[in-house]
Amino acid sequence: MCDVKLSDGIVTLSPLRLNDVDAHLAGEDELLVRWLSGGPGTRQGVEDYIRHCLEQWDSAGPLRAFAIRSGTGDALAGTIDLRFVQEGLAPGQVNVAYGLYPSWRGQGLATRAVQLVCQYAASEGAAEAVIRVEPENSVSAAVALRAGFVYRERVCAEDGTWLDWYVRNLDKGRTAPATSTSTGSAR
Repeated sequence: MCDVKLSDGIVTLSPLRLNDVDAHLAGEDELLVRWLSGGPGTRQGVEDYIRHCLEQWDSAGPLRAFAIRSGTGDALAGTIDLRFVQEGLAPGQVNVAYGLYPSWRGQGLATRAVQLVCQYAASEGAAEAVIRVEPENSVSAAVALRAGFVYRERVCAEDGTWLDWYVRNLDKGRTAPATSTSTGSAR
């Protein structure tokens, strides 16, 4: 099992764990279902997904799913994941997807998590991060902009959904706020 832990002192990212299932199911709401997962979670489905994520960490696969935790506690505030290989992405690009549970929204945690995950993606060789957002999801688009992404284009996905692409260059000197630190290694 990997021991990646990223923190800026307010937000901590670490791989999802099987004991996060109940917190995820309790925190999932209509917005997460609509913008992130596409359907309500079930205990078995979430357990299977987390097992898949753990396998990806163990094998250094293209998916790196993190739990977002706030402060010194262990409470799950949301999730953020990187996909180093995904249809529509060019070599060197990484997709970033995130969601917070309702009680954690509006505190700047998603922006901090995106900053940290971009630092990690750069350390793993990604040259550019991409956040793809449905045009109606203005809150997620605002997170992308606050995290240093710029709007690039609107693209129609294979399923007919229009997505606004926000991109960020991951040059080592521009990947994280001055206060962030990273400990551990994915390998």
